[in-house]
Amino acid sequence: MKAFTSTCIVKSTLEACHPDVSNPADKIAKLSQALHDHSYRYHVLDEPTISDAEYDGLFRELQELEAAHPDLISEDSPTLRVGAPPLDGFETVEHAVPMLSLGNAFSQEELQDFDRRVRERLEREDQPVAYFAEPKLDGLAISLRYENGVFVQGATRGDGQRGENVTDNLRTIDMIPLRLRCENPPAVFEARGEVFMAHAAFDALNKTMIDAGKSPFVNPRNAAAGSLRQLDSRKTAERQLSINLYGLGEVVGMDLPESQSGALSLLKEWGFPVNAEIAACEGIDACFDFYKAIGAQRDKLGYDIDGVVFKVDAIAEQRELGFVSRAPRWAIAQKFPAEEMLTLLEDVEFQVGRTGALTPVARLKPVFVGGVTVSNATLHNMDEIARKDVRIGDTVVVRRAGDVIPEVARVVLEKRPDNTSPIALPSECPICASPVIDSDAEVKARCSGGLLCAAQRREGIKHFASRRAMDIDGLGDKLVEQLADEGLIESIADLYTLSVEQIQTMPRMGEKSATNLVNAIAKSKQTTLAKFVFALGIRDVGESGAALLADKFGSIDALKDADEDALTSINDIGPKAAASVMGFFANEDNLAIVQRLLDSGIEFPVSETVEISTELEGNTYVLTGTLSTYSRDQAKAKLLKLGAKVSGSVSKKTTAVFAGESPGSKVTKAEALGVQVMSEEELIAIIGPPDA
Repeated sequence: MKAFTSTCIVKSTLEACHPDVSNPADKIAKLSQALHDHSYRYHVLDEPTISDAEYDGLFRELQELEAAHPDLISEDSPTLRVGAPPLDGFETVEHAVPMLSLGNAFSQEELQDFDRRVRERLEREDQPVAYFAEPKLDGLAISLRYENGVFVQGATRGDGQRGENVTDNLRTIDMIPLRLRCENPPAVFEARGEVFMAHAAFDALNKTMIDAGKSPFVNPRNAAAGSLRQLDSRKTAERQLSINLYGLGEVVGMDLPESQSGALSLLKEWGFPVNAEIAACEGIDACFDFYKAIGAQRDKLGYDIDGVVFKVDAIAEQRELGFVSRAPRWAIAQKFPAEEMLTLLEDVEFQVGRTGALTPVARLKPVFVGGVTVSNATLHNMDEIARKDVRIGDTVVVRRAGDVIPEVARVVLEKRPDNTSPIALPSECPICASPVIDSDAEVKARCSGGLLCAAQRREGIKHFASRRAMDIDGLGDKLVEQLADEGLIESIADLYTLSVEQIQTMPRMGEKSATNLVNAIAKSKQTTLAKFVFALGIRDVGESGAALLADKFGSIDALKDADEDALTSINDIGPKAAASVMGFFANEDNLAIVQRLLDSGIEFPVSETVEISTELEGNTYVLTGTLSTYSRDQAKAKLLKLGAKVSGSVSKKTTAVFAGESPGSKVTKAEALGVQVMSEEELIAIIGPPDA
């Protein structure tokens, strides 16, 4: 721990911690509680009451008592922070409540667009929304699970659904309470936050690495990630990791706070460190003022942040706004401008994606940008190349967009030499030599080779095996390339024919690694229809679209036979996506691969297909206000089942608006357009009562 400033008499402190009892269990309990209290005062309240030496003395006494009475060591003992013996690997943890990622805004206009969407969905276009602002720490998202008040499990975010069990490593972080500071803890309490490394700790760690003849870490985030994912938690304990908590996950046995600000107050009250740079913001202008203020003091914080997170403060409004795909509609990360550097564009190559799209990639003279060395950057598409007037041989500005994806931002024209070369779109696919289709209807040119193109097949396999799709553990991009190079796989269906004998003959693959991979492939056969549809890589069908299709049709056979009307009856499935789905299943090669996959044993719970009536076919309805008999989602599901479409906005094509209490502006707009407004009683007369 860092040095404390003593504010009390040493004798009284030690007497309080050393009861005159002969019972070791009582001594251990009181010493543990005293150490927990002092950690809380130091890390959360910033009001230490004993010195570093005093704390160390209490800690050593507890260690000695526990060594003499190992049966009395509790799960929340402060001595567990020193680390545990090395693990063979991290177990997978299923998040009870998904850990979602955030959408990003990179300008004031994008933040204002976010606010506009929030107000429209809440039907309060003319009223400001109360937001809560928090710095976006540049670290690793984690969850801390407490059962009956005791810390039992910590996990990384992973893919949002599953992460890695890093409990032993998280125990070593002094700032994390091992027991909640409350009298009647709930049965389950999950706190969520960010593990990071402060600048001082980062500098000290890198000095140690250099002194030991090892390569230093590039930036604090990499250092924090490497430290938290040590298989030997004793090494994690040697590094000064920090944590701030910002939200809740699964909670059982208590009522949740009514606001984000209330949740943070509860977290702090119960012993968790919460970032000091937080604020309530009334309206989006106040949010942008906070963003500018925190940006101005960014360099003085002592730790890295890469933006500000704005959340709708009221939890009831968060629930009403809901989610889209893997991100909440009620929160956004306003990112700081990415770091930019100058370098030379030496060449351009075209990569072929799984749908055949050709993406121009700039090959750059290596340059250090935003904490990493960048030698490749995206040029997006030919329209962007023309708009920016990028040529081979130019000096260009490279930035890491969102601090993640390097891109060529612009050309430095005053540095352009006479011998630059224009960038030309190839007429043939660089992989399979099939003709390249450059249509005015699409932004990107595409290879026409389809399944004949090895690049499309390989990218399709990588997508199929990815976590959000079939989640084949251990089958990363490099291994897919290796399997394809060895001629062991050509399509996604070939994965399920691989044997240990085939795989173990490949370079750097032994029997154990081959067995693990074959087992992971076999395990992936048990999946869901939504994941399977997403894994097929149908163009224009993302993760949320696949889930909508699975919910609507319930089986792969029903989806194969779906026509445009059935597909577009689903909200958020438009004509373009519908055409892609029909085109995919009209292709005999695709059908053969799907059948091979099913024959290999892939299965998913086949939900009972929802029978869609034609009773309300051709009608479009809007729901607004608070319904007393149904939730909006329940009413929407009933209308969809009867063949209607349900829209979020009123137009001349709207058949009727069903209005509950406090309906808002949609009723006004309906009246202005001459659209019929109907009551909840009239809605029930059409769709019937709940569970009818």
